[in-house]
Amino acid sequence: MSYDSGGHPLSGRQPKALRNALAVLEAVVAAGPGVTAKEISGALGLPPATTYRLLNLLVAEEYLVRLPDLRGFALGRRAARLSVPQVPRPPTAARAVVAELRGRLRWGVHLAAYTAGRLFMVDPDPDHPPTDEAVLSRYPHASSLGKLLLADRPEALTTTTELRRFTPATITEPAALQRQLTTITTLGFATQHGELHPSRACLAVPVQSPDTGTLVAGLSLCGPPERIEDPGTEQELVKLLREHAERLAPLLS
Repeated sequence: MSYDSGGHPLSGRQPKALRNALAVLEAVVAAGPGVTAKEISGALGLPPATTYRLLNLLVAEEYLVRLPDLRGFALGRRAARLSVPQVPRPPTAARAVVAELRGRLRWGVHLAAYTAGRLFMVDPDPDHPPTDEAVLSRYPHASSLGKLLLADRPEALTTTTELRRFTPATITEPAALQRQLTTITTLGFATQHGELHPSRACLAVPVQSPDTGTLVAGLSLCGPPERIEDPGTEQELVKLLREHAERLAPLLS
């Protein structure tokens, strides 16, 4: 027997209702904004009463929204979470800025974009491959690029399923992580010292829209902890990263 998330048995009708709800979502995607309940009912061959019930449920859960004129429906906020955004490759001029920085340093330099509250590696260093994007996106608390996102959008922390410990240095206590995020906001850069890999430390600075100040990307440097953790070296590296982040800002906004 199948059970729902609350441990209650699923009746024979519930899977059918779920399939119908998904079919309604697909119908709205196919028809586009403004599709009416009558059109959805006709396209799916569902009774009008069933269609209206499913539409009301999907609106209540924010997967659909009623248009202002109340004559049709469109996809809602939560429906956007059902697909992975397509993040375009940075323009040639932006990649040239990152390549120039790599030429001045001996360690890995990576560029990440922030879209829909997620981290995407858009220009990873081919000579110093970063941690897999899926790990960085799912566990932002353990990377400098991820911490930039969390510091800018604290609500993203609520969607992090687990403060996973990768090494003894990984911050897994929520209050300690929040204190670090506050420090990142104050200083304007993020660090991680052996929190993903014991032999690697990283610095990251934000790339912000010149017009709105919105966080659009992050520029990071990863290398040996004993070099990056040196206070004097850290400040020099942060300054260099910021200079290049300022050049990237108009190219990525």
